[in-house]
Amino acid sequence: MSLRLSTVILPVRRWQEGGRGQWERAEELGFHTAYTYDHLSWRVPFRDGPWFGALPTLTAAAAVTGRMRLGTLVTSPNFRHPVTLAKELLTLDDISAGRVTLGIGAGGNGFDATVLGRQAWTARERADRFAEFVPLLDRLLTEDAVTYEGTYYSAHEARGIPGCVQRPRLPFAVAATGPRGLRLVARHGQAWVTTGDPRLSATGTPEQSRAALRGQLAGLGRACAEAGRDMAELDKVLLTGFTPEGAGPLESVDAFVDFAGRHAELGFTELAVHAPIAGSVFAADETVFEKIATEAAAQLA
Repeated sequence: MSLRLSTVILPVRRWQEGGRGQWERAEELGFHTAYTYDHLSWRVPFRDGPWFGALPTLTAAAAVTGRMRLGTLVTSPNFRHPVTLAKELLTLDDISAGRVTLGIGAGGNGFDATVLGRQAWTARERADRFAEFVPLLDRLLTEDAVTYEGTYYSAHEARGIPGCVQRPRLPFAVAATGPRGLRLVARHGQAWVTTGDPRLSATGTPEQSRAALRGQLAGLGRACAEAGRDMAELDKVLLTGFTPEGAGPLESVDAFVDFAGRHAELGFTELAVHAPIAGSVFAADETVFEKIATEAAAQLA
């Protein structure tokens, strides 16, 4: 079994008061990638506490790390425009010497959807926007100049010089479960991201969750076949903490290895675990977390 282990560091600490140290420690522990959430604010209990911007945080992390990959899980169109996002990503990819992965999804109905003073988009409009956002962003990161006039987004001679360090561009890890989103994964993604079936998170069983994930993987396979793409080319990333197991896999190294093994058997190539945050749904023993990063990762290699 070969499975990469990554972590998610929520941007809740001031850089000089523990924030920097988390990213440095993540690299010391050997995580493949350290991701952060790209929101302007997030759900309770984080809603009324400190929350910093994802791309500036990743830029700072790039300056104090040298091997570990960095990324978002996930960026969305909720408050982003492809033209400005592309410029920031190109710059981050340059500063990090080509270590950036863009996790990207359609967004939701949370605080990001209304913070700009508009009504939240319907599920249909989110999907329509996402279907336009991703291909345009792809072009902006691979072409020197782009002019485009779409339903939701426009670009007029937008420059992308000198392009990404990673060629032809930095990788996209596309979060999707429905047919339209999975088609975007097949056409534009280098990785696929899921959290599982949210309907099973609170009341489902681990067995039901794995069955749902198996169904999602089958849908990805169909989308890849339709696009004429080999599904094996794609990394399959599970963002943990939202399946019925909750934080259970972080209770011990053995528990995590068992959880990881069951999901590797389904076809996942990467698991992302949240760095512990006391008093939250991501609370966990820091010592056990670090043992998982080192001892469990060695067993999964």
